[in-house]
Amino acid sequence: MSVLVIDIGTTGVRAAVMHGDGSLDDVQYRRVPPSTPFPGLVEFDATELARVAIELAEAALAGHGGPVSSLGITTQRASTVVWDRATGEPVAPGLGWQDLRTVIACITAKAEHGLALAPNQSATKVAAILDQVDPARVRDLCFGTVDTWMSWVLTRGEVHVTDRSNAAVTGMLLADASDWNGAVLRALNIPRSMLPSLVDTSGPVAPATALTGAPMLSALVGDQQGSLIGQSCVREGDVKITFGTGGMLDMCIGPGTPATANRSVNGTFPIVAWGRGNETVWGVEGIMLSAGTNVEWLQHDLQIIESPEDSHPVAQQCASTDGVVYVPALLGLGTPHWDYGARGTLLGLTRGTGRSHVVRAVLEGIAHRGADLVEAAEADTGRTIDVLRVDGGMSRNPTFIQALADTTGRPVEIAPVADATTMGAGYLAGLASGEWASFDDIARCWRPAGRVEPSANATTPSRDRWQQAIARSKSWMPDLSALDF
Repeated sequence: MSVLVIDIGTTGVRAAVMHGDGSLDDVQYRRVPPSTPFPGLVEFDATELARVAIELAEAALAGHGGPVSSLGITTQRASTVVWDRATGEPVAPGLGWQDLRTVIACITAKAEHGLALAPNQSATKVAAILDQVDPARVRDLCFGTVDTWMSWVLTRGEVHVTDRSNAAVTGMLLADASDWNGAVLRALNIPRSMLPSLVDTSGPVAPATALTGAPMLSALVGDQQGSLIGQSCVREGDVKITFGTGGMLDMCIGPGTPATANRSVNGTFPIVAWGRGNETVWGVEGIMLSAGTNVEWLQHDLQIIESPEDSHPVAQQCASTDGVVYVPALLGLGTPHWDYGARGTLLGLTRGTGRSHVVRAVLEGIAHRGADLVEAAEADTGRTIDVLRVDGGMSRNPTFIQALADTTGRPVEIAPVADATTMGAGYLAGLASGEWASFDDIARCWRPAGRVEPSANATTPSRDRWQQAIARSKSWMPDLSALDF
């Protein structure tokens, strides 16, 4: 028996059928990008998102031509939907996780209540929507991240749920992930009644009656945790990095509540990897604010490559950057620096610098940021990372992957599919329905598409040279650099 997966990312929706050998078939995809009505604002149409997800899921089921045992859902995290409980209709546009309209609210919450909230979390987004549509807090409304919203729609309003991997990035969960945080709810005037119930990441929830055959909804997981599991990183110390629009390193730590819910000294922070039964498994995460965005910049803005795939053959036209270094800080620097005022920096240009040098420098700069994440995770956890598993669009770029192996000094294993989030949700749904007996079975499913070793004659700039470049990129916009969430 196979499982159906719905995978809702920041810019698109995917549906697929996953089989017992871990393979994916009947993959359906459609771009559904958010809108940006003003700089810093990111909104989406939750109703349209659900409509497309159901349409693609039905197409995957039709292509499969038979029943599936269960359904898994993986989604972008912290994006926020508020809807009317009676009608099931959203009361405002959904606010994407990248939306920055609540920066001031986060600063105020820290000053007045001592709360460490960030604008990419859901908490202040919910409050902002409520202040707009229900300032007196008298309406019967529901809040949900995208997984919650999709669960509601797919079960025709029968369940209002989320799992801890999603709830933990809302800013509204207790540090031990046991329940919602009443102090945050009171400070932001968010009625507890509008929050979903917490359920297992992997386990039966309710039939998805909006789909043909009403498969059992059996897994809910945030996208990065889905990617972690999709790359079979289910044992303590396993690490993956997803190189998409941004970059996310996630490490599986195991059970046991972290010492703090806040960002650690080296810029990583704890996450719930998954919750099942009475056990919560934790991880740590490091963030690169822009990864593939830099390649898109080469294509759309500088217009020196025709497509992201073109970056590899162009970079191969030179053996090295000839001293050119690029810091990919178009949106600031995340882990370990957390400097929102840092900006992209291109150094070492000469009269002989050409197109290929710049393209190679961009790919190597993203690789160096990957090495930054690895070093931060090792420092914060005290664990040694022996091998990296990677997915995301950039995982298909040979020049980049070799640079990543060279800058980290570690072998890099490439996921069999570019978007391992889909596989992760499939594994979790199959675990609930008996396709896999345990997480050990999932660990044994890892079959990388390739493995790249560090080069003995690497030409990438040294880590010391990289740190000099980072120093030049930081604090370019002092007011933004002063922000700390």
